Amino acid sequence: MGRKGKMVEKEIESRFLNETMKIKVYQPESFSPLYKYNICIMQDGDDYFQMGRVATLSDKLHDSHEITNTVFAGIHYQDKHDRREKYHPSGEQNEAYTKFLINEVVPFLDELIPTYHMGQSRALMGDSLAGTLALMTAIKYPNTFGKVMMQSPYVDDNVLDTVKNAENLHAIDIYHTIGDKETAVTMTDGNKADFLEPNRELNKLLELKGSTYYYHEIESGKHTWKYWQKDMTRVLTTMFN
Repeated sequence: MGRKGKMVEKEIESRFLNETMKIKVYQPESFSPLYKYNICIMQDGDDYFQMGRVATLSDKLHDSHEITNTVFAGIHYQDKHDRREKYHPSGEQNEAYTKFLINEVVPFLDELIPTYHMGQSRALMGDSLAGTLALMTAIKYPNTFGKVMMQSPYVDDNVLDTVKNAENLHAIDIYHTIGDKETAVTMTDGNKADFLEPNRELNKLLELKGSTYYYHEIESGKHTWKYWQKDMTRVLTTMFN
């Protein structure tokens, strides 16, 4: 069965990254310039469209009116090393990538899609390091991004300190999951790390911050798309209902 919506592929010549960045934009079947839309920007974009089945879910959830008008935009990485440089809080291109999102992607999508031009209508979604990037970017720019969905984010002392010192988290709606089996996750450098305990620490901090916050520990959940995909319907209906 074919998709009901429309996938549009665009390119941005990024002056911050000195790179041509591709963006895939999925519009619902009922898309019209007469309506206004939420925009969900996904790092690991190809993974969300392919393994997360976001386009299929968009069709289904728009049809059943379980989500409001939402356009999904996916930005992908070149390889795992490029991904780390851009998404990791201490990655060499992290600052440039964040500027690319704020100063190039958002204005581009605001021009392409009829939006509300408000933080609450823009979301950042990501898994693992991409989830970390979503949270850190929204904390820095809460007026631009009012929703964060992070699935099994990477959490270190830098992330915890940033959240501890953040004064604007009450303005951001946050969806946060971690699998209860994510105790030995293999990272890009080949080392293993416990993701569960740092995520539980992050949960405790976020609960104190007064934001609209949804936290789930996925039973028997591991650090793979098998578990993230199963949770996607709940992610989207919780954040875009």
